[in-house]
Amino acid sequence: MTSELVRNASLAALGVLALAVLVAMVRLVKGPSLPDRVVAVDLVGMLAAGMIGVLSIYAGNGVYVDVAIVIALISFLATVAIARYIERREVR
Repeated sequence: MTSELVRNASLAALGVLALAVLVAMVRLVKGPSLPDRVVAVDLVGMLAAGMIGVLSIYAGNGVYVDVAIVIALISFLATVAIARYIERREVR
């Protein structure tokens, strides 16, 4: 019973996260400014990490959690690098 409940809840969470990715992609395309797009890219990366975490629960395999952590870390570092680039560009 519990296993079936967890699997159904995982599928529902994956659906909600997929919908959130679509909304973030709309913000990525529409903009209106570069910082808005950077935040949207960061959000998509974090949602991807969340989706992989939920997939780990669904599959019952903890190896996927390591992948989610790496994706979240790379997404965060890329956002910091782009923010520094934007900051330096505005100073000049």
